[in-house]
Amino acid sequence: MIDLENKVALITGGSKGIGAAVSRRLASLGARVALTYRSGASEAARMVEEIDEAGGMAIAVPMEIADPESVRAAFEIVEDRLGPAEILVNNAGLTDDGLFMRMKAEAWNRVIEVNLTGTFHVTQRALRPMMKMRSGSIVNLSSIVGMLGNSGQTNYAASKAGIVGFTKSLACEVGSRGIRVNAVAPGFVQTDMTANMSSEWMDRVVSSTALGRPGEPGEIASVVAFLASSASSFITGEVIVVDGGLGIGL
Repeated sequence: MIDLENKVALITGGSKGIGAAVSRRLASLGARVALTYRSGASEAARMVEEIDEAGGMAIAVPMEIADPESVRAAFEIVEDRLGPAEILVNNAGLTDDGLFMRMKAEAWNRVIEVNLTGTFHVTQRALRPMMKMRSGSIVNLSSIVGMLGNSGQTNYAASKAGIVGFTKSLACEVGSRGIRVNAVAPGFVQTDMTANMSSEWMDRVVSSTALGRPGEPGEIASVVAFLASSASSFITGEVIVVDGGLGIGL
């Protein structure tokens, strides 16, 4: 059984979609959860209330992951109220889709800045106390798009492919300090981020998925919880694909 009793877990973008499912899951396993949000303070507050009512412990902290000063301030709040993060889940991200030849530089830069550079800022700050503790687990959210590509998502695919290389390289650097770094690459999961996709696109993706359905956020959260816990104590530098068979190439 996975046990995260009294572990401090920080989940970026932890009030919506996959992040919310991860927050719930880790809290249900005993972790003290700090969920961060960029916008939607009311949603974050409701998530904290939901976790508290279920017998867990959570706080909501504003954080703009692309802003180093915001990251610094958020970590100070978390460490003051809960202690240093022993588990970090880099989940926050965004999309700004469009065909490459029509893509504005602003769309490219913003997606890379948030999804990839934001992960850099948050992870670098989280590592400081982990290095002193000589333990920790970092789980980065990549995407099957970063491994297979997808028309209209060159910026998003590049950012998520970067997460894969980031994960593997960082795992090499910090393994000797007892810190593990892994990634999860979801396929098509029903969230707010995918809700705006056309029905034609969704039908095509689902028909190409071996299990014949989209994923649920909770199914991703279960894998994140496994990687965050001692149940995966000899796993680092890995990318776990959770896509229902979308990447098989049916």
